[in-house]
Amino acid sequence: MDEQEGAGQPASKRQKSSSGDVSRAAKFRRGPEVATRRIEDKKLKGKLRYTERLVGEAQAAAAKVDEWLLPADPGELEAEGMERTWRFSQAEIVDAVEAGAARKAFDLSLPQLGPYTLSFTRSGRHMLLAGRKGHLALMDWQRSRLICEVQVRETTHDVTFLHNEQFFAAAQKKYTYIYDKRGLEVHCLKDTTEATRLEFLPHHFLLCSVGAAGVLRYQDTSTGRIVAQHRTKQGPCDALCQNPWNAVLCLGHGNGTVTMWTPNVPTPVVRMLCHHGPVRALAADGQGRHLVTTGADGQVKVWDLRMLRPLHAYFSPSPAEWCDISQRGLLAVGYGRRIQVWKDALSSKQQSPYMTHTLAGGTLSGLGFCPYEDVLGIGHSGGVSTMLVPGAGEPNYDSFVADPFQTRKQRREAEVHQLLDKLQPEMIVLDPGSIGQVVREPREVQKEKQAAAEAANRARLEQQRQKNEEKKRMKGKNKPTRRQRKKQANIIEEKLPAIKQRMREQGVSAEFGHKQKAAREEAAVPDDVPRALHRFFKK
Repeated sequence: MDEQEGAGQPASKRQKSSSGDVSRAAKFRRGPEVATRRIEDKKLKGKLRYTERLVGEAQAAAAKVDEWLLPADPGELEAEGMERTWRFSQAEIVDAVEAGAARKAFDLSLPQLGPYTLSFTRSGRHMLLAGRKGHLALMDWQRSRLICEVQVRETTHDVTFLHNEQFFAAAQKKYTYIYDKRGLEVHCLKDTTEATRLEFLPHHFLLCSVGAAGVLRYQDTSTGRIVAQHRTKQGPCDALCQNPWNAVLCLGHGNGTVTMWTPNVPTPVVRMLCHHGPVRALAADGQGRHLVTTGADGQVKVWDLRMLRPLHAYFSPSPAEWCDISQRGLLAVGYGRRIQVWKDALSSKQQSPYMTHTLAGGTLSGLGFCPYEDVLGIGHSGGVSTMLVPGAGEPNYDSFVADPFQTRKQRREAEVHQLLDKLQPEMIVLDPGSIGQVVREPREVQKEKQAAAEAANRARLEQQRQKNEEKKRMKGKNKPTRRQRKKQANIIEEKLPAIKQRMREQGVSAEFGHKQKAAREEAAVPDDVPRALHRFFKK
């Protein structure tokens, strides 16, 4: 039946489906095919053909799995004719999308407790809001459900989630506090003082903070101890971000430099002069290839983290205060009341933005892309808003990394697995690929060590040769039997006095092993005994 249906399909349709399979399988190609036509060895030729057939079957199987397990494709805005995507307003986009996606665009008016900053969980399901005047709120924003709300009555600078939505940290006026999902205070981190920026490293369970004192702290949330504490010596720091690829922290300072830190080294592993004024914001992409910096000089620069050099720069009408990079490489830049989203701005320089948006009221105070969603969260002085950005989020999620639909049991199991898979702070290095490699010494050092070893061997050989020449050799002095007697000398010397005493008591000479003279005279043969009978007397 299937063959009949396949035979009944139009030739154009069959050709289109086969071309789609070929293009899908091309993504999993492992290299160019081996040309076996000119190979004369039949055995080698057969092996290569068999290997190529296995590789082709693996490509087809991977393409089929990719088709079933990655069913969703990323979206994007498409303009027709003379239209431009940056001219589309949010109202037009909301009217064009389906009802489920339209509900994700909302505005929360909270003018009394702002300005607000926000944070998303790794799964993108929960949102955390923090007002400057002490208002903290945790909500399941996709379902429009408030989980907890608390008023700490203290200035709050920044908030971030910990390993999941059950706990979050808030950098308040003096100390940093840990709260649970009910809004109850769990811990007061008195070692973390005057923090203005927070970051959490999920694979290492490290809460990182920096503030007005310019001290970078790493605190392990699973044990509670301070892992590292570095003095940047650059003054107050208000720009902090992590590189998700290697967990290295990037700090922006007031003198225009960006420093990169690890908990193992007390000094920055990288120091770059990025701007001619204070650095306002930082953002790194998920692959660890690009870093975006914004400065008071009005420039937005894109840096290559592998070469540590600038790729290109953009000029903003006003100094950009906030920036973020989505999972698919979209760059969001905000200043004043305006937000610009740039597409493919990291790999090449673009001439116009992908999308623009202007806030209805308030001044921008924070922004961030929601994982696995085409949504940009915006915090401002008037509350919190969201913006639909087609093509921003990854359409297919990995449930082993972050599951937006996990149950309570799955969450508990995931938390246990995270603790078991926890990485040590010593694993944070600038190049994670160097962890499993053997560090080779320079060729000059190897030559010096080899020359020193050869000189030591020659000196030892010469010393042994002189010692052998000075030794007086005697014939037969090193026989195995003689060496064995020498080993037993101590044992014999210990028994010798007792043996001599027993021989004296028996009347036997201890020196020569025969009876004494008097005893020999007592046993003499009488003279009158015939010679033939002398054999019956003891001698």
